[in-house]
Amino acid sequence: MDSQKKYLVVIAGPTAVGKTAVSIKLAKLFKTVVLNADSRQFYKELNIGTAKPTNEELKEVEHYFMNTKNVTELYGAGHFANDARNLIHKLFETHEVLILVGGSGLYINALLNGVDEFDEVPINIRENLNVIHEKKGLQVLVEMLLEKDPVYAKSIDIKNPQRVIRALEIITHTGKPFSSYLKSQVQSHSFTSINLLLNMERDALYKRINQRVDDMMQKGLLDEVKNLVGYKNYNALKTVGYKELFAYLDGECTLAEAVDKIKQHTRNYAKRQLTWFNNKGNFNTFHPEDLDGIVRYINLKIQHA
Repeated sequence: MDSQKKYLVVIAGPTAVGKTAVSIKLAKLFKTVVLNADSRQFYKELNIGTAKPTNEELKEVEHYFMNTKNVTELYGAGHFANDARNLIHKLFETHEVLILVGGSGLYINALLNGVDEFDEVPINIRENLNVIHEKKGLQVLVEMLLEKDPVYAKSIDIKNPQRVIRALEIITHTGKPFSSYLKSQVQSHSFTSINLLLNMERDALYKRINQRVDDMMQKGLLDEVKNLVGYKNYNALKTVGYKELFAYLDGECTLAEAVDKIKQHTRNYAKRQLTWFNNKGNFNTFHPEDLDGIVRYINLKIQHA
C-alpha cells in the first residue's frame, strides 16, 4: 500500500441489505474506523426505527457521526459534507483507509462531489412549510417545488417530505433554485474514493426488510415513537417507520395497517435507493456476503490507484 495515498471506501446500498456488518468486517481487516452516512442515524433519539448498529457492534470498531445530533437540529447534506471533510482530513493523519457507510445518497454525494454553501435558513421558514405539510399535505409542497425548481424536483424522491421541505427552505430564503447550489464538478480531494454498492436478489432483500420491521416492533419501536410524539413535526421524524406509527397513534389506521405500511414504504425506499446509486454509474456492485470479492476489489483499486 502506498503510504502517501489515502483511500475512502464507500459502502452504499439499500436499507436492510447488510451494510453495517460489511463495514465492521472491513474496518477490522484494514484496522480503521467507520464514518456513518445514514442521515437518520445522526440523531440521538432515533434508535430502533433507524436500525442503528447495536452497542456490541459499536464497541467492535470506532464509529463517527453516530448519535451526534438532536431531532430538533437541522443537519443537511451540506453540513455533513463540511464536517465529514474536516474529520476525514484529521483521521487520515493516522489511517490510510477509512470506511464510509450509509444509504443516504445525497449525503454521500455531497461529501464526494460537493455542495455550495448557503446561509442558515431562519426557523420560521421551516415552520411555515411544516404547517403547510401538516394542513394541506405533501402534494402541495411538491407542486411548489416543481414550479420553483423542476430540475431538483425531478432528481429527488419527492415522496420524502424532508427532501422537499429542505429544498423549499433554501429557495424561499435565497430566491434561487436549490439545484443551482449543487456543484456539477467533482470535489477535489486528497484521497481516492472506492465506491461499493451492496445488493442482492430483490425477493431476498424484501424478505429481509419485512423481517427487520417485525424485529423493530418486537424491540419496542412503538414505544420509541410514543416518546417522540412531541417532535413529530420535525423533518427527522417525517420518515419511514415513524410517520406510519404517528398515523396509528392519531387514529388514522390500525397498528397492523401501520406495520404493513412501514414494510411497503421501506421496500419502496430501497428500490429508490438502488435506482439513485445505479444512476450514478461509479459504484461497483457486490453481494454483501461476498466479502472476499469486496476485499480483492479494494486491494486491486489500491494497488492501481
